[in-house]
Amino acid sequence: MPWVRTRLRSAPGTAFALALLVLLTAALAAAFPLAMDSSRDKALRQAVAETTPHRTTIQFNAPQPGLEHSPEEREAALGADKIRAEYEGVIDALRAPIVADRDQSSFGVRTSEPPESWEKWLPRPRGLHPRFVLSTQQDLASHARVREGRMPRTDGTVTSRSPEVEAVVTEETAARLNIKTGALIRIPGELRGPLGIRITGIVTPENPRGAYWSTHDVLRTPSLVRVPSRVPDPPTYWLAGLLLPPDAAPALLDIPGQPERYWNIAPDTGSLDGGELSALQAAVTATVDGGGLLEVRRATDVNTAARTELDDVLIAHQKLSAGITPLITVAATGTATVALVVLLMSGGLAAGRRHAEFTVLRARGASLRALGGRLFAETAVVAVPAGALGFLAALLLVGEGRPWLAAGAAGAVTLVACVALPVRAMATHRPVRVSQDREDLTSARPSRHRTVAELTALAVAVSAVVALRRRGTSGGEGLVALAPVLVGVIAALLLVRLHPLPLRALARPVGRLRGLTGKLALARAARGSASAVLPLLALLTALTTAAFGGSVLAGVADTRERAALLATGADARVDARYLLGAGAAKRVASVDGVDGVTEAAVDYTAMAEGLGGDPATDTGTASGSGSGSASGTSSAGTADGADGAGATGPDLRVPLAVVDAKAYARLSERVGVGAFPPSVLTDGGGDGSGGSGEGGDGSGGSGNAQGSGDGDGRVVPALAAPATAARLGDKPVTLLVDGERVKVRVAAVRASTPAVQAAGFLVVDARALGGPLRPTTLLLTGDRLDREPLAKAAGDETVVHLRTEERARYADSPLQSGAERIYLAAVAAGAGYAALALLLSLARAAPERAALLARLRTMGLTRRDGRRLLVLESLPQALLASAGGAVAGWAAIRLLAPGTDLTAVALAAAAGGTTAPIAGLRADPVSLLVPSLAVVVLTVGVAALQAWWTGRRDSVQELRIGDR
Repeated sequence: MPWVRTRLRSAPGTAFALALLVLLTAALAAAFPLAMDSSRDKALRQAVAETTPHRTTIQFNAPQPGLEHSPEEREAALGADKIRAEYEGVIDALRAPIVADRDQSSFGVRTSEPPESWEKWLPRPRGLHPRFVLSTQQDLASHARVREGRMPRTDGTVTSRSPEVEAVVTEETAARLNIKTGALIRIPGELRGPLGIRITGIVTPENPRGAYWSTHDVLRTPSLVRVPSRVPDPPTYWLAGLLLPPDAAPALLDIPGQPERYWNIAPDTGSLDGGELSALQAAVTATVDGGGLLEVRRATDVNTAARTELDDVLIAHQKLSAGITPLITVAATGTATVALVVLLMSGGLAAGRRHAEFTVLRARGASLRALGGRLFAETAVVAVPAGALGFLAALLLVGEGRPWLAAGAAGAVTLVACVALPVRAMATHRPVRVSQDREDLTSARPSRHRTVAELTALAVAVSAVVALRRRGTSGGEGLVALAPVLVGVIAALLLVRLHPLPLRALARPVGRLRGLTGKLALARAARGSASAVLPLLALLTALTTAAFGGSVLAGVADTRERAALLATGADARVDARYLLGAGAAKRVASVDGVDGVTEAAVDYTAMAEGLGGDPATDTGTASGSGSGSASGTSSAGTADGADGAGATGPDLRVPLAVVDAKAYARLSERVGVGAFPPSVLTDGGGDGSGGSGEGGDGSGGSGNAQGSGDGDGRVVPALAAPATAARLGDKPVTLLVDGERVKVRVAAVRASTPAVQAAGFLVVDARALGGPLRPTTLLLTGDRLDREPLAKAAGDETVVHLRTEERARYADSPLQSGAERIYLAAVAAGAGYAALALLLSLARAAPERAALLARLRTMGLTRRDGRRLLVLESLPQALLASAGGAVAGWAAIRLLAPGTDLTAVALAAAAGGTTAPIAGLRADPVSLLVPSLAVVVLTVGVAALQAWWTGRRDSVQELRIGDR
């Protein structure tokens, strides 16, 4: 079109600026759904990949054919070719979007009840014979390499009466059970003689952690199995796997092993799509217990059963996604609103600059439709290619996700950019005018329609805030995601209505001052402009979003730091399985970076006599690497019900920490966890007050306590958790520690303590017990602590926990890290668009200000006074916008904090049972003040720069520009 060609030639800079704005905005809009999809996909794949294959693999098994079948039919049912054909049928029966990983899937025949072997040369702890899982898992040669000997094979046809078959074992099985190549392992028969299994080789798994070897890891790694018993130390026996050739399966029929056919289908993690999570859950349910299982049974056996824990993994991921996605949506909505305002402002700026041109066209008979069509074509020629380039740039940068969503977002940006100028021009020039009316607030009073629209926006904002406070971010759809943005919108509307009032109130006292610069600046600022709604809306929305987003990031960081501190109790923690070796504390204290070492003895087996556990009120769980006693005896395992939840009978199990009161009090005060005065434990001068902090889940070692019995009448003061204090009461209670009875009384209550990571605990002074402190735990403070030197100094049978590693563990999900990156990008983009909105607003008034300075200079205004005039004129609006943005951000945080839970973002990777702090939203001063001050600095800086530049130009030229 000649019109379009002429306009592009006459204003190439404007066209380039519009193209650049559309390109960047379209790229950001398209990148958001792509980044969301990418983080969801990566998180789902990581959640499945990092879970043990025994849980994520879909396992099908069918029993051996019954005795109603002939021996030939039973043997044929276990044939290698038939099992493989049934495997293909199982693969075909899988419901989409489940995709099998054929490389890691496995199938064959195995003994469901491992039979014993009575070979005397095999290890027999406590005199129990070892048991073996005999498996004919197929495709063994492609998943293992022969370290010694050869792969097993069959000579001729193997039947249920074959006297001997061949097998191989893994190197771990060979090492632990002393199995050599050529060894013979006999398995007793039921309806036949013993079955001999000749070991022909030792193999090394190619991918030992893959599903092929880890779905039933006994084939790879033998284990000691405890015999179910009520005795304290039940006997154990070895359980290991023997790998037979596939054609040897019929030999398993007549031995006491109950052979079963199995087909283990490992999901292909690379094909998992976070956007298809609901469909994937439905497919897993149907495959395990639905129509898919019926198809599997038709392909295999009517008695085929299925089981998997993949659905539990998917549910856990869904909960994580449901907690994170609404928070991301809030950030994206705020940035999108600011970007939309900037696009509208760009159209408004172009329409304002070309007002005279459009007025002439309308006066000469141009219709609104013709004017809008030409302007639409003019902007579309520039915006459409720029939007397409932005979409392609987003695809190249992110590379994953659903492209149609990204194309829709980029298309929406392009459409807004195309219609902003024509719609604004058509709305302004609907009536044909020759002269232009003033557009300040002194003449442009708010209409009834505007009042109704503002009241509607206020009602919507209140509804969104109430919905978020009641339902929380878990129900964060629609209005809930718009809540912070709506708060900024309402603040902008209020400021537009109210900002002339305080300025006009200042006019009288300023009028008494000498000089005209201040009076003129205040008068111009007080007049305001009816077109200031969009810039102020962009600024306040950006400031509110920045405050909200910065507070979210600060809250996440603080919560992780606090949770890591509660989990370790200090900067680092050393736990011994039994007791720490002599001199361990001194060796650890000499390690570089260690500032202080505090010793503690933690015992998870102490019992408060006469008190039963109440699961309804006690919720803590202590998980330790070992629990022991003062004498050094121990019982490996985990102590559950640390605060009574797992207690049975008349006694209450309480985790007990024996410490040096003075050193432990200094540590508690330094790390800020359960601080207390030493006199609480030394002389019982407790305050009974609760403390701040939350309990955590940590691993403890073995405790010790040397105390006098209750015969001497002495009562030991103790520091207790709230749950424990409520159960023990105010009276002395007899505590059974290491076989001795000690009377304790709660002297003070704290919500957490460094030594014990459990909801219920007791802390006593070692001197009050009358014995030396025999530590099991070291609590370390210092900077730049390294695991290896600490572990070497602590000695064997110890575990080192670093607070930095614990903090990093809370953010190992791509969904979490993706959410943080999106929040950072949203805050940065919002700030950039806010600055652009401010510059566009100043650019709109630049010609008028330049003309004003030129006129005033002809009347004697100096350049210095000119700079002062522009700065003073822009300063009130900047200060008002800055203060309004800070107040709006603070109000949004205060209003939305009760319904905003950041736990999913901050602590999604926390171990089960951890008593971690709730991640709430609280105002971050930096996020509130820095963006607001930046608005003032940018506004004043641009005004000063304009005054300096205008002062260098000729006044006559500026007057002509102003006239034009």
